[in-house]
Amino acid sequence: MKTRPGPSLAFLLASTALAATAPSCGGGSGTIVIAGPPGVAVQRLAVTSRSFSANGPIPVDYTCDGADHSPQLTWSAPPSGTKSFAILVVDPDAVGGEFIQWVAYNLKGDALAMPENTDASELGGVSGSNGFGRVGYSGPCPPKMELHSYAFRVYALDAVLAVRSGVTADDLSEAMNGHVLARGTLVGTFSH
Repeated sequence: MKTRPGPSLAFLLASTALAATAPSCGGGSGTIVIAGPPGVAVQRLAVTSRSFSANGPIPVDYTCDGADHSPQLTWSAPPSGTKSFAILVVDPDAVGGEFIQWVAYNLKGDALAMPENTDASELGGVSGSNGFGRVGYSGPCPPKMELHSYAFRVYALDAVLAVRSGVTADDLSEAMNGHVLARGTLVGTFSH
């Protein structure tokens, strides 16, 4: 019995790389993969919040059912050379790929926290356009009776990004690629 040869390793690696960078359709974004500068190992930031605990429920005030305020976030000291921070809040459980709840960037490089209900401009930053097509924070709002996870991702960057206000997460990810010195994630959950 003859067997067909399988795909080559080079083909499999190329296919995997293309799949990882392919955008998805629907109001969200594909899986966001952002690299550090060439030859630099991306370090880890510890991200915490006084608003909710890691892997715990996000209180209603920070969701579409409540005041829709952004929660408080704190992160550990970044590596030297950090010039700015970016924050992406993502619902990875959304149909069609990651749905973006918040895009904030060019936060001051010496910032170690984002106060509750704070616009990015209060920390010298800029807000981008979320998956709802609005600029700023839009809290968790999954379909009724579904429990979703929400990843609050913080990035320490080696540059202040030269991108226009109102950019999408995909635009920001492209601009951040090659500039990430450290990153960290805090996950919370929410259901109506």
